[in-house]
Amino acid sequence: MDATRPRPVGVRVIDLHKRYGATPALRGLSFEVSPGKIFGILGPNGAGKTTALECLLGLRTPDLGSIEIGGTDALRHPRAVRSLVGAQLQDAALQDKITPREALALFASFYRGAADVDGLLERFGLAEKARASFDSLSGGQRRRLFLALTFVNRPRLVVLDEPTAGLDPRGRHELHELIRSLRSDGCTVLLSTHDLPEAEALCDHIVILHEGRTIADAPPAELVRTVESGGRIRFAASGAPNPEAYATLAAVSAVDAAGDAFILHSSDVHQTVSALLPLLQRTGARLSELTVTRPTLEDVFLRLTGKAWPGEAPADGPREVEA
Repeated sequence: MDATRPRPVGVRVIDLHKRYGATPALRGLSFEVSPGKIFGILGPNGAGKTTALECLLGLRTPDLGSIEIGGTDALRHPRAVRSLVGAQLQDAALQDKITPREALALFASFYRGAADVDGLLERFGLAEKARASFDSLSGGQRRRLFLALTFVNRPRLVVLDEPTAGLDPRGRHELHELIRSLRSDGCTVLLSTHDLPEAEALCDHIVILHEGRTIADAPPAELVRTVESGGRIRFAASGAPNPEAYATLAAVSAVDAAGDAFILHSSDVHQTVSALLPLLQRTGARLSELTVTRPTLEDVFLRLTGKAWPGEAPADGPREVEA
């Protein structure tokens, strides 16, 4: 590795517990992040992702468990690990009239040996907006600025909480490329997201959280291979039967429906399609569209929990029908 690049650090979280009153947020969460990798923490809203990151960053104190960063106990020695970590959290905000240059210079004043402001502006594509007010920046530019701010202290571990939430496709693509470049530059990246395609595209390794616990821990491709015969069957048919009829088809575990459009979650798409076509023919329904998609992390979540990934369909899209 280039001697000028930071040496990445690993993370170890063991049996983490956290409650808010009577409500458990984390219930024995454990995972390990290898140095120099992009590691994803996945889970639907309420799974405990943000609480886990806040405990790791010292913003909350867990009720039980241990956290090591770079081999140092982060709960006993928070100051020793603080200089190793840069973080971008969901609720980050800046004053409306501050400029990227001013914000970076302000944050740099907090650290000895801070990164060069001009270098950060160039690296994160903000040089042309260096003197623009924060309230004039686009969503993608704001996210790049927040990411630049995490690098003021030259971190070896970068923690990102839902970094692309709300961005348009172009902004997401640009931020994905930046995240990949962090790994190339010698950083460990810990990424929290509920966007499964994003995690599958970016992460070397993931854990999936459900109700505060780890239910999967492996590289994305390895997890997808566990449901290699499964997938989703999307189709549209006029005069189709009630959605409940599809829930009884072979290998179907869940059905999403909206008008004449349907999504069948199947553990074996061959069996399901073989049963679907005769059903449509018997009922006189006319098929206008049919697509079979390969297994994804959504199918992994469905196999592990028996539930479809929340938000898989738009608010006005298919509704879920229990199989």
